[in-house]
Amino acid sequence: MQKALATSLATLLVAGQMAGPAAVQAQSYGSTSTPIQHLVVIFQENNSFDHYFGTYPYATNPPNEPKFHVKPGTPTVNGYTDGLLFNNPNFLNTTGNAGGASNPFRLDRSEAATADQDHDYTPEQQAFHAGLMDSFPEFTGTAGPPPNGSTQETTGLVMGYYDGNTVTALWNYAQRYAMSDNSYDTNFGPSTPGAINLISGQTNGISDQSNAGGDVIGDGSGGFTLISDADPVGDMCSTTTGALVQFSGQNIGDLLNARGITWGFFEGGFDLKTVNPNGTTGCKRSHKSAITNTTKADYIPHHQPFQYYKSTWNPKHLRPTSINMIGVDGDQANHQYDLSDFYVAVRAHNMPAVSFLKAAGYQDGHAGYSDPLDEQTFIVQVINFLQTTPEWKSTAVIIAYDDSDGWYDHQIGPIVNQSQTSADALTAPGQCGSAANTALAGVSVEQAQGRCGYGPRLPLLVISPWARKNFVDHTVTDQSSILRFVEDNWLGGQRITGSFDALAGRLNSLFDFKKPSNFGKYLLDPSTGLVISDQDNDGGSQDGGQ
Repeated sequence: MQKALATSLATLLVAGQMAGPAAVQAQSYGSTSTPIQHLVVIFQENNSFDHYFGTYPYATNPPNEPKFHVKPGTPTVNGYTDGLLFNNPNFLNTTGNAGGASNPFRLDRSEAATADQDHDYTPEQQAFHAGLMDSFPEFTGTAGPPPNGSTQETTGLVMGYYDGNTVTALWNYAQRYAMSDNSYDTNFGPSTPGAINLISGQTNGISDQSNAGGDVIGDGSGGFTLISDADPVGDMCSTTTGALVQFSGQNIGDLLNARGITWGFFEGGFDLKTVNPNGTTGCKRSHKSAITNTTKADYIPHHQPFQYYKSTWNPKHLRPTSINMIGVDGDQANHQYDLSDFYVAVRAHNMPAVSFLKAAGYQDGHAGYSDPLDEQTFIVQVINFLQTTPEWKSTAVIIAYDDSDGWYDHQIGPIVNQSQTSADALTAPGQCGSAANTALAGVSVEQAQGRCGYGPRLPLLVISPWARKNFVDHTVTDQSSILRFVEDNWLGGQRITGSFDALAGRLNSLFDFKKPSNFGKYLLDPSTGLVISDQDNDGGSQDGGQ
């Protein structure tokens, strides 16, 4: 009987005819091309694919750490092979990596706190060394304090990776739902270019700048491209002395507004009136991580991409006028909210059609001030919460990342945009590729200098009742593939002028919209990442055990 009910529910959802209050809410968000009525993008910080999934699905499982057990039929990924683990190009390159030459090595759960790596536009290209992938310690490794108990004190730290005993929740989500092992940063470089690519698919088109210096470079058409982490012009929490930029053109928020589709960007610390338990408030709201022992601001301006566009900014961090206006166009908050507002809106059954979530700094996964364990707590709490709501039946959560932090990854993706500027160094000094035009799969996009890419490979997971089960997708995708999914699902395939969304691979292979198999709740422990309840489609339950 339970299985029959689940099948009937799936049929109704596909037809867009689900009865009850949840259906009325979903219908108000516009028609969709798939059963996904609510998309939640958890956009995290600074991790390469190999850094989190290089040995997936095989974990070391030492004593006193959460265990990850491989289920029969779990697919492998394009990760580390024996050759890459024990005879790595970065270990053999003793000349370039003098003092830091290293094979990949496992970071223990006790080593969750690490130094930040160099992940700027040029050093990341230099680390790739024209596709040899053998110069990471030399160019992106940084000689910061070693992890607790580690003997790796040199730039070789960049070769460290975690397995399912530390990033346990992500491995469990991958084994229950779907993941990609072929998804890339749209360009080389740090956080802000990745965030801008997520919402507009282009990092050129700067319309205003101050003290930008090396954060921008000529785009080849008289304008400028962002290649680093300048703050948004006008945000009251932005730097008063450093680099500032603003963009012209469209972002996905503009397109959603034009169709009346609800959406919002929810970031920890955006509400400047809240007072944290440690007494901090305003732009200085902060938390201290018990893992890294570092205090970090909750709100980080250069992580908030919509603040770079006047059409979607909320420079004074104005609050929504009511719960019912969260996600709705025309309100003074202008779609920019505090992370707490997401929970409030969902509890009130006012969940926007498209939601972007950004953790407070200490939980965003960025090495140096955050870590995998604090990050895990945030991600699991969000997904556990969403699974308790009626909207979950029509929701997809995408976990994606803004950049690699410079952490080693062995895979090079296609170079879909060539660039020849003083900041480029992928194939030669001042050069990223050599072709005059950008082309992929027969689709052309106007070339912009300073946009060398695709960059490093990044993790990407889809958690949804409609996600394929225990599935690894090999389709080439990038950050703007998320943008493309929104465009295809809600906007009839409309594209942003000049955006790389036209080149982006589709995420649809990560879903099964004909035979959904993930309607049962799958709840994890936020601290350990272990399974606390695995409810199958027949209503049964398998508790613990992983």
